[in-house]
Amino acid sequence: MAQDTRGSAVAVIRLRNPPVNTLSLAVLQALEDGLKKADADPSVKAVMICGENGKFSAGADIRGFSSPKRHGGALGPIVSLIESSEKPVVAAIEGVALGGGLEVALGCHYRIAHVKARMGLPEVTIGLLPGAEGTQRLPRLIGVPAALDMITTGKHIPATEALKLGLVDEIVEENTIEAAIRLANKVIGQPLGPRRLSLRPVPKVPNMEAFLREAAVKVKQRARGCLAPELCLQAVRAATETPFAEGVRRERELFRVLLSSGQARALQYAFFAERAVHRWATPAGASWSSAAPQPVRKAAVIGLGTMGRGIVTSLVKASIPVVALEQDLEYLNKGRKAVMLLLEREAMKMEGGAQSLDFHNPARLQFTVDFDLLHDVDLVIEAVFENMALKKEIFHKLSKICKPGALLCTNTSALNIDEIASATSRPQQVIGTHFFSPAHVMRLLEIIYGRHTSPTAIATAMQLAKALKKVGVVVGNCFGFVGNRMMFPYVQQAVFLLEEGSRPEAVDQVLEDFGFKIGPFRMSDLAGLDVGWRSRQGQGLTGPSLPAGTPARQRQGQRYSPLPDLLCEHGRFGQKTAKGWYRYEKAGGRTATPDPWLHSFLSHYRDTHGIRARFIDQEEILERCLFSLINEGFAILAEGIASGPEHLDVIYINGYGWPRHTGGPMFYASTVGLPRVLAKLQKYSEAHPDVPGLRPSAFLKKLVAVGNPPIKEWMSYLSQQNSKL
Repeated sequence: MAQDTRGSAVAVIRLRNPPVNTLSLAVLQALEDGLKKADADPSVKAVMICGENGKFSAGADIRGFSSPKRHGGALGPIVSLIESSEKPVVAAIEGVALGGGLEVALGCHYRIAHVKARMGLPEVTIGLLPGAEGTQRLPRLIGVPAALDMITTGKHIPATEALKLGLVDEIVEENTIEAAIRLANKVIGQPLGPRRLSLRPVPKVPNMEAFLREAAVKVKQRARGCLAPELCLQAVRAATETPFAEGVRRERELFRVLLSSGQARALQYAFFAERAVHRWATPAGASWSSAAPQPVRKAAVIGLGTMGRGIVTSLVKASIPVVALEQDLEYLNKGRKAVMLLLEREAMKMEGGAQSLDFHNPARLQFTVDFDLLHDVDLVIEAVFENMALKKEIFHKLSKICKPGALLCTNTSALNIDEIASATSRPQQVIGTHFFSPAHVMRLLEIIYGRHTSPTAIATAMQLAKALKKVGVVVGNCFGFVGNRMMFPYVQQAVFLLEEGSRPEAVDQVLEDFGFKIGPFRMSDLAGLDVGWRSRQGQGLTGPSLPAGTPARQRQGQRYSPLPDLLCEHGRFGQKTAKGWYRYEKAGGRTATPDPWLHSFLSHYRDTHGIRARFIDQEEILERCLFSLINEGFAILAEGIASGPEHLDVIYINGYGWPRHTGGPMFYASTVGLPRVLAKLQKYSEAHPDVPGLRPSAFLKKLVAVGNPPIKEWMSYLSQQNSKL
């Protein structure tokens, strides 16, 4: 509710709806009543609006977006009511003013913010646009370039930046409310016309039309198929071309288009899915509600390769003291240099700069080759390369050196957690923490429990994810866990499509048009083809341990493509060697160019194996890659490796570049319709009977047989006994 209090010539209206004062219909009604009362009371000379408990307002309640009487319709007129008040209205912004909360502040004549407050219009991130006149008022206040940046990205800006932009009139270090009342008293009787944003012209930009055209191209590129940023731009464009009232009508119209689009539903599903995965549970009965985390006051990272460096950087940024360990001084010094460079870069992005990270202080970050220095850490993250014998040797050592309560984490991307734990005397404290590269940037942390992992260990790993500002997702132990296990059939299909007649650039293009940041072949070149090659050699699929006489394109009676192995044998490891599926301008280069050598190599390969190349259309490329990945997802759910489809979707959106506006692979399957997914898999499986990844999962078949239920009901159709413990 909003509540108003008097005592001076300034009426105080407080937005009250804990915890973040969302603008429910009741709050809006009370705000409107408070304004009308203040307007009618001759003893009131000014109004101040603030939020209860040090937070202005985080905007509309996202759950209300699907209801017909949602806030855009109700909030816009109230913002206009604030603005048209004959008495000055001052917003006192503390904590956050987001979405509708910021739109309320834009209706006020003056805005004063606490130095730690943050502001933004994040509607675009849930597939919408600011629907209470924000797209019309913000450009009039801070200019088109800055307004476009805020509205199309949804970013939150600190008060210091808001002051520079002119979004707020002043910032204070303490007692925002008192400062706002002082300001309100000071401006009593001053003309309000110039303070009413709807009456202001949009500040001129030299050649506005050219600027907007260029901005539209950039927004489209960045959006990769997501509608909301493009419609946000159209709404801001309306502010530059039409009178205020006309712009507001256009904003409403565009808002309705987005509200009824499937993308808004998908993005809101993704928003809630990220919150749902915090409530983890295992088939054995452990769960978030009963397990308490241990404090992590000091951590260690073993191995300073690409992953280790990113993990150290993440820990330092989270103010957790770190000991970084390497096998010898040469690797240690190389790793130290790389970590320092990463931290310098991160510090430059932060408001307080290098002082705030304090990474030159050995109490915060220490480099060593001595395992004994790990005797007092609360948590160790092992990040050496994927070799089981090496990992077991390290865990055996840690088991002897670390204090009894210390958590032993492995950053493996596929290896068996139970086997690693078997090398220790404390398997209950061994857990998988699969970071994604680059680890200081990527938001996902896949947390893998083994057969003996304790609930406390899981809770501590989840707490660590939160401290590192990552999304932790708890999953069970199997080869590749969730993310890489689902990725395997996707990449396999991509390579099979090349064998049958496609090209890397054609496959990548289709998947990037769908919305992936990067297609499978560009991704493979970026990660390095040698990584998978080493893994396949270890599994005996290629290399010297392959039995003589094994057919080139078959393993254990299943189709296999030796193409990636052959490229590695030619020294083509991807970007690091300037050639892989593509060629690059130099070793370590980033610009992929289709390679005529590879095209003729593929032709020669097809001739050798008697494969007749055929034209493969975009639909087949998309369906074979995506539906095989989704099919594996159903198998994972049926085995109890993940506790719900939203876990798979959060993993894919945050770790694998799956386009957020489609909701993730399982939500996407639900929108395509499970009967269609099943029919297509059956069709491709019949054409390729030697590819198990295309054989429809029994769980998918069951869901279709029971009538294609909504995604939130899927798990109720799984019989309990087949959960994997």
